[in-house]
Amino acid sequence: MATEIHHANCGCKGIRTCLLCESVNGNGLLSENGQPIRHDFMYDPLLRRAVRNYGGQQLSFPFPGIFLWNNFISEEEENEMITDMDLNAWRESQSGRRKQDFGPKVNFKKHKVRLGGFCGLPPISRKLVLRMSQEPVLAGFQPVEQCNLDYHPQRGSAIDPHLDDSWLWGERLVTVNLLSDTTLTMSLEEGLTELGPGGVRVSVHLPCRSLVVVYSEARHRWKHAIHRHDIHERRVCSTYRELSAEFMSGGEQQNMGSQLLDIALSFEGTPI
Repeated sequence: MATEIHHANCGCKGIRTCLLCESVNGNGLLSENGQPIRHDFMYDPLLRRAVRNYGGQQLSFPFPGIFLWNNFISEEEENEMITDMDLNAWRESQSGRRKQDFGPKVNFKKHKVRLGGFCGLPPISRKLVLRMSQEPVLAGFQPVEQCNLDYHPQRGSAIDPHLDDSWLWGERLVTVNLLSDTTLTMSLEEGLTELGPGGVRVSVHLPCRSLVVVYSEARHRWKHAIHRHDIHERRVCSTYRELSAEFMSGGEQQNMGSQLLDIALSFEGTPI
């Protein structure tokens, strides 16, 4: 019989753990899919390449699908956003995170979506979405979901390597990073032939108040994560997602997509 894992006052399920439940059950950390990462690179936003100094020589390869916008918001706007978020309740989530959701109810396994209590993105996001649309990479970006996540080192907060859904969510994933710097880790378990055996990991530095867009190959091929050791103080982020082609004009579920857009862009939302 499998050992039952007891989670104490946290939102972890299954194999997910945080410092709170590890204090009850012991260290539950697992290696990343049992495969060690052997090739570590840093993302250079000016070159748009993954770079690494090795044996006195610099190795690099193109890394498409990452766009960084430093100082996307001001310190005053950051304070306004955090104050607004903290007026609402935070719900416990997995791996030591807390969250606030503004979006439809979705069953990704069964490919079902319903409006639920969704009443729009929060009012404070209106000006941010307008600002995003002024950047060519985000031309036409119309988010229908916003997820606020709260990370803290005392809870051992993290998010495991994963690929975001592509049935409902579209090409661009947009995140605004608040309160502290962190690192977005992109990983490719099967590695790259030119680097030899082993997985590849590319670290993307996210300054406080910056915006990052993940799209193209980085969105669909490379998993992304925020590791526990990269959370040094409280970190909050807002991630915005757009609809996939299936829910846009001409798609099989364009009627549902139209409803979601109308609600989302009313900017009258509260967390659901």
